[in-house]
Amino acid sequence: MNTDRPAALRALLAFYAEAGVDTVLDDEPVNRFTAEAPDPRPAKSPPGRAAHPPSPELNRKTAPRSPAPSAPARDGGSAPPPPEAAIMAAREAAASAKSLEELRVLLDRFEGCGLRFTAKQLVFADGNPQARLMIVGEAPGRDEDIAGLPFVGRSGQLLDRMLAAIGLDRTSVYIANLVPWRPPGNRTPTPQESQICLPFLKRQIELADPDILFCLGGPSAAALLGMTDGIRKFRGRWRVYHTGTREIRAIASFHPSYLLRSPLEKRFAWRDFLSLRAALAEQDARRV
Repeated sequence: MNTDRPAALRALLAFYAEAGVDTVLDDEPVNRFTAEAPDPRPAKSPPGRAAHPPSPELNRKTAPRSPAPSAPARDGGSAPPPPEAAIMAAREAAASAKSLEELRVLLDRFEGCGLRFTAKQLVFADGNPQARLMIVGEAPGRDEDIAGLPFVGRSGQLLDRMLAAIGLDRTSVYIANLVPWRPPGNRTPTPQESQICLPFLKRQIELADPDILFCLGGPSAAALLGMTDGIRKFRGRWRVYHTGTREIRAIASFHPSYLLRSPLEKRFAWRDFLSLRAALAEQDARRV
């Protein structure tokens, strides 16, 4: 037996798990491009021979296999409820949280979002909950899923450098994500996934009560600030986020992962960070 075969199979299964594959449709792969389509017309019996119904054994061999049931949740939980029910359950759970720690516990137990069953762990927040500035990203990536903290991979390192350039670090900001579980393959969260997780993020903002909200990327800007015309047109403009009890100044910019792919856009993101620094300095001057 080839000793490399088990290692190759484990690598293939790891790839499928990273991509979010959790259902087996057949025992063997089928090449749909070369397989001939079956003739829908019934076969004619030869003259003089009575037609006989196919045997049960033949039926068992030729009948298409039913899809295998989806893999059970990693923690033994049941399948997530329909999106409408999940959103209502998220609103009720989030509203009941009296502190950030209680919100984290409720979110960790919440089974309404299917992403929790493919992610390794919950990625709730990082930084200082008492900070004046709260940063909201999109969703965790692979490094964040492993560490359990937002913005710790390459995009997080870029964010740290940009914060340092305006005199900030993780002790002076509070960082969270719109979706607290990693989507398979680092894909963009679906609108349904974002809407299910949004009540928890809104409650997180209420409990942290920052003075300024900084949205990084289109999904968080769309969910929190109502962006509809794309992050390129929306970024750099000051908005107002309503918590229900107060108004918070808010601004959006490019996500660091996008800046890594499009370094020329860093000049625009730098303008947003300078505007952010000016707003923080303005607040400091008012308090003196």
